[in-house]
Formats: sequence, structure tokens, C-alpha cells
Amino acid sequence: MKRRTITLLPLGLALAASFSVRAQTQRIVRIAWPASVPIHQWPLYAVFVEAMRERGWVEGMHYIVDAASYGGQAERIPAAVADALARKPDLIIGSGLQAMRALMATKTPLPIVMFGAASPVEQGFVASLSRPGGNVTGIIAPDEGLLGKQFEMLLRAAPAARRIGVAYNPDIPPHLLGLRDVEAAAQRKGLQLRPVTMRSSAEIGATVDTLLRERVDAVHFFLQPWLVTGDVASLAAIAVQHRWPTALALPPHAQAGILLTYGFRQEDQLRRLAYYVDRIMRGTPPGDLPVEQPTRIYLALNLKTARALGLTLPQSLLAMADEVVE
Repeated sequence: MKRRTITLLPLGLALAASFSVRAQTQRIVRIAWPASVPIHQWPLYAVFVEAMRERGWVEGMHYIVDAASYGGQAERIPAAVADALARKPDLIIGSGLQAMRALMATKTPLPIVMFGAASPVEQGFVASLSRPGGNVTGIIAPDEGLLGKQFEMLLRAAPAARRIGVAYNPDIPPHLLGLRDVEAAAQRKGLQLRPVTMRSSAEIGATVDTLLRERVDAVHFFLQPWLVTGDVASLAAIAVQHRWPTALALPPHAQAGILLTYGFRQEDQLRRLAYYVDRIMRGTPPGDLPVEQPTRIYLALNLKTARALGLTLPQSLLAMADEVVE
């Protein structure tokens, strides 16, 4: 696969020197963070602020974060990125693959810290995970193998399900790879898979209508950026209304009513995000910081949702759970 290698080391060194001077003089560093919702409204944003404070950076005194929201509408991401860059930031956080694509398309030389993007080498964001080079580094999402594991957990939680809906975004390459894994698993078990595209929150209604027409017994939602900060509780309520056991990725999704989640904790990722921002603000070129991915995966189960669906979760699954929502 063709890779795009970014060669901006001299500029990266200049930026590093600039940040070092700012750290010494306590000039405020401006960070741009385009996201599905204004990032300050995200409850977990406080974790990032706390982690930055632990590293000696106080919001409003040493740095400010400019939020540029695309409201869960993927087609608005380029405009949100343009808005973020127009505010002349010193550093940019790229949340998710689509935001990273939009940022890379601008060819900005500014330091970019990935947060939850996938396949950065294949996408040409970095030269390699260990030696990213250029002006991009950060934390990436786990590979598509995680989607297959989520599907397996859903089948264990809802063994009577025979027709499984899969809500995915065809614009996210790991979703396509993960869908192949899930299709293969369904075929091995003699199950019928019903893939449905869902690119943004605006498509929830159409997705639900399609799943109803397909008469599915359960739904596997693939994680995408707008589901990280969006209203998952409403989605979970719709699923319970139609008696669909559901699987997603993040523990807060189980707290919001999704039956089970299997994935990383955003809190862990946000603390590592602060590490990258801190290092860059203190003078380390982004390309010198290896890219990381989550090292621990968590299983969360919602027993209230299980009861509402008339399900009794197997003890083997309960024994594996890191978190159980009563």
C-alpha cells in the first residue's frame, strides 16, 4: 500500500523551540480540538484537564482549547476543521479517522495529536507507529479484531438471536475490515447478518427503520466518533423499545443503556493524550513520539437492560466483566 511520508522535521524543530519558549514565559498555548460536540460539553473533557494539571499545565493560564463542533454530521467535518485552523492554533487534536483525514487534506504543518484514529500508517498519517516522523503522533484505536470480539460477546449474551443487524460506517476503512470478520463469524455459526450503513446521528431514524424491516433480533453498533460524544442513551432506549440486545465499544455506552460493551476506556486514553500534548508543548517534535494504542480492554454489562429484554446473562460472561451496571 502506498504511504505518504511527511518530511517537515526542520519546521517541527522550529515549532518545538517555539513551544519551549512558551513554556518558559507562560504564554498561553492555543489548542484546536474539532469534535462531534463542543469538546467542553463532553463530560470526560474534565479528565483531560485534570491530567494536564497533573503535568503542570492549567487551563486558561497556560493553554486554552478551541472547540469546533460538527454536530455529529460527518459532512460538516471539513468545515469544522477549517474553523479550527482559522483560529490559528499552536497544536491540533484530531479525534477519529474522518477528522484526521480532513486535517491531513489541509497539509497544515502544525503539530497534530491523533485521538482514537485508526490505521494511521495505511492512511498515510505517519510513516510508522514507532517512528511516525513529520508532524503527527498520538493515540490510535485498536485494530478491527476488536469488532469480532464484540460480536462474539453479543452472541454469548443473546444466544437466541439469529438475525443480527450491524450498523457501520462505510467511510471508515476498519469498519469494512471488521465487517468481513463479523460476516465470517456469522456464517460459521449459521446466523444471518444484516449490515446497515449509519454515518451520523441524522441517520439513526433511517437505520432503525431498515433494521425493523430486516426483522433483526440484535444489533451490533460499530464505534465511530459521533458515538463517542453523542446521545447514546437515546439509541439504547430505541433498542430496548424494539427488544434488541446491543453491543458497542466504550464502558459509558453500557452505563447509557447498551447491553454490553467491549473496548478501551476513554479515561485511559485522555490521560495519555495529555502526555503527548505535554511533551510537544515542552519542545519534543511530534515525529519523535511513538504512536500508541490501548493496552487494556474492558467488558461492561448492563443488567437493567438485560432484565428489560428478558435476558439472563450467562455466569461465564458475568465473571469476565470489569463493570456491571445494575
